[in-house]
Amino acid sequence: MDTNVIIAIVAVVVIAALLAIGGWWFGKSRKSAVDKSTEAAKAKADARLATEKSAAQSAAASAENAEKTKETAESAATEAVESATSSATPESPVATEPTPVGSAVTESATPAVETPEAAGTRMQRLKARLSKSGNPFGRALFNILAKDQLSEADWEDVEDTLLLADVGAEASEQLVEELRNDARIAGQSDPAEVRAALKDKLLKLVGIDTDRRLNANKEGANKPSVIIMVGVNGTGKTTTAGKLSRLLVSEGKQVMLGAADTFRAAAADQLETWGAKVGVPVVRSDKDGADPASVAFEASAKAKEENADVLIIDTAGRLQNKANLMDELGKIRRVTEKNLPVDEVLLVLDATTGQNGMTQAKVFAEAIGITGVVLSKLDGSAKGGIVISVQKELGVPVKLVGLGEGPDDLAPFDPEGFVDGILA
Repeated sequence: MDTNVIIAIVAVVVIAALLAIGGWWFGKSRKSAVDKSTEAAKAKADARLATEKSAAQSAAASAENAEKTKETAESAATEAVESATSSATPESPVATEPTPVGSAVTESATPAVETPEAAGTRMQRLKARLSKSGNPFGRALFNILAKDQLSEADWEDVEDTLLLADVGAEASEQLVEELRNDARIAGQSDPAEVRAALKDKLLKLVGIDTDRRLNANKEGANKPSVIIMVGVNGTGKTTTAGKLSRLLVSEGKQVMLGAADTFRAAAADQLETWGAKVGVPVVRSDKDGADPASVAFEASAKAKEENADVLIIDTAGRLQNKANLMDELGKIRRVTEKNLPVDEVLLVLDATTGQNGMTQAKVFAEAIGITGVVLSKLDGSAKGGIVISVQKELGVPVKLVGLGEGPDDLAPFDPEGFVDGILA
């Protein structure tokens, strides 16, 4: 046989052998890889099953604990009810009074009653607040008058400042004339003397010797002493009535409130809220839109029966051009006086309304007769001079002022504190 043929045969055999060996090795490797992949998948599945089994066991344990907690709570509640029932005294039933028809008297059910701030400390706090308000016109006057050798233009600025502060034309002219003739201001001005002169003149205009006491606080006052609150819508009249009750309670008086504002749905509720905080009873109608005069009559009868010190009657806000509503105020007064004399009619004026409030004030004075003024909202944008003009126009004093939204931000008007505040 030829040598080349033998070599070819051997080569073919060798190649076939190599191919066979390679195929066998490849198959073995593939099987090994498949086995490993299968084992890994199995292990992963086993781990997932174990996790799910553990979570199921935990959920079951939580449910069992929750059930035990619920049973414990129900058991404790049952024992508490049984204990309360066993300690009750059914032999002593609580008597209940029938609710009267027409008007109802409500008293605070709150066991903890607030203690209002005493009147003596209020004005100091309000004085500080007034000095920080946006319109202390006294400061503007001082800055002008402190100049040396005041010119005619300066005096015109003084008068303009007074008019812009709602002092009023007549009072402004009077004050300018008195300042012109004051030797402490003429010539070379000493700031301390100018301030003293300005304070003296303002105090004279405000009225330092005026009796500003509420009639209920005067010697020989009637008991109960009746105060009727009047004013147009939006002046803060009901709020002022509530704050006044707190002020009187702080003075040790027994107070009762009459909710004769039956036109505004929330007025009686608002008054009850004020009364509840200081333990003051409120007489109100048991239905909306009732006759306000009938509520005033019931309140005066109740105050007389319980011998209260002061009865405060809140009335509906009236538009001064509504003659029938103004007549209603007169009716409230006449009906109240069938039981008790009316000692005080307080007109609540919003100090921010300025000279517009003068028209309102005059109409109220003619309709019911007023004995004093309460200036609400005297801080903020109020001009301050309204204190002077309202007293000059009406001939009655400003007795109370409100300088904030707090429950005790109502105080007896103190002329010196007021002037010091606007000059600060």
